[in-house]
Amino acid sequence: MNLRSFPKPHLVITCALTLLMALFLLFREEGPSPRSETIVVETLRPGATSGAGAPTTVRQDAIEALASVVAAPIATPTPLVDLGAVAALADVAAKAAPTPPRGAGPLVAPSADPLHRVKRIKVKPGESLSSIFKREGIAASELHRLVTSEPLGKRLKNIFPGHGLTFTQAPDGALLKLAYVPNLLETLEFERQGNTFTGRELIQSPDRAEAYKHGVIDHSLFIASQRAGLPDSLTMRFAQIFQWDVDFVLDIRRGDEFHVVYEELYLGEEFVGFGEILAAEFVNQGRSHRAIRYTDTEGRSDYYNPKGRPMRQAFIRAPVEFSRISSNFNMRRVHPLHKRNMPHRGIDYAAPTGTPILAAGDGRVVTASRTDANGNYVVLQHGAQFVTKYLHMSKFGRGIKSGVRVRQGQVIGYVGATGWATGPHLHYEFLVNGVHQNPRTVKLPQADPIPANEITRFRQRAEPLLALLDDFKQQVHIAAAP
Repeated sequence: MNLRSFPKPHLVITCALTLLMALFLLFREEGPSPRSETIVVETLRPGATSGAGAPTTVRQDAIEALASVVAAPIATPTPLVDLGAVAALADVAAKAAPTPPRGAGPLVAPSADPLHRVKRIKVKPGESLSSIFKREGIAASELHRLVTSEPLGKRLKNIFPGHGLTFTQAPDGALLKLAYVPNLLETLEFERQGNTFTGRELIQSPDRAEAYKHGVIDHSLFIASQRAGLPDSLTMRFAQIFQWDVDFVLDIRRGDEFHVVYEELYLGEEFVGFGEILAAEFVNQGRSHRAIRYTDTEGRSDYYNPKGRPMRQAFIRAPVEFSRISSNFNMRRVHPLHKRNMPHRGIDYAAPTGTPILAAGDGRVVTASRTDANGNYVVLQHGAQFVTKYLHMSKFGRGIKSGVRVRQGQVIGYVGATGWATGPHLHYEFLVNGVHQNPRTVKLPQADPIPANEITRFRQRAEPLLALLDDFKQQVHIAAAP
């Protein structure tokens, strides 16, 4: 019989009935087929223990059929979206958003808003905040609001090359947020609040690790410390600790050596900078000078020798970083310009124009003025007994005027060649009870020692640091031994 002679609908109905009959016979069959294997699957409800669910019998051939279906490629249907619901949600969100007051700038939005433009830059040499804002298309009025905001806005006036700035702007270009990063541990964030900005300071506390360096001088302290791996900033701090005992320009000799225990700062595994010098030793012409950092009960930190005497004296021996002494203290000197005997009642420290000049000690500005002979000059009174004078400045330090009080080490002016001067230098005078003394040889008074009621506490902190310094030194000597 030819199947093509049957109508197609009849053939379809016949095939469907045949398939249904086969399925019926399959599930009516009692017990497993000799060729099949029964697997017992225990279904556990959430929170039930094993055995709590009823066992379910599944035939192996049925599992294989199911696996073949799962392995087949599946066409993913296109998801249906209720556009009306989306529009309704957008309308609710728009009504919930706060409305800026009239005349106010845009409110601060979350930084994750994809519509906001975020740009990070590094300050380049020669750039100012004003030029950066102009380049970024931000109004000068916004800059004014930032730098006049209290209490952190004035910090923005001191940006330097390498500092980081991050701008967050609205789609219309309005500034929403500024993040200023002067270093890896500190961030200043300014956020818009209406027509003003509110600032906050974020400080990260780094992990501190003790480190040690040793060096032998064959030319200068700076060259030796660079060879040992110390940065110039830490070398400057080292020199400042011992500046009352050692003149690092005139007193050092080949073979002098230094030992320093200091802190290295880390954020996680990343090195982020140098901390404090904890203990140090400088051996100058065979004589050892040792210093320990100590913080007293009132939180003030300074450096002391092992006996608790302060390294800091009441006066700095040389109040400027000089390159050479161009003229010594000499009461019988012949003046280079006038060619006649004119006593030189101070010391001339030659240094480049603009080198900072420091107050030799705590005191009060008696005079900050200018004359034909002295050029720009400053006179400081230190108690009833001592006076210091600083001549030929290129300009005065910020805020230096008659009557103000200054602290030791404060910048009071800058090296210049004003007045009767043949080149840039500082002419420095030191008077005791109105009589000129040689600044290099006059006996300087010491600062007050650690109070008697703190000496025990000082020793408890100093002894471990001195022991650590000695341990490092011993390791150096063992490594250097043949």
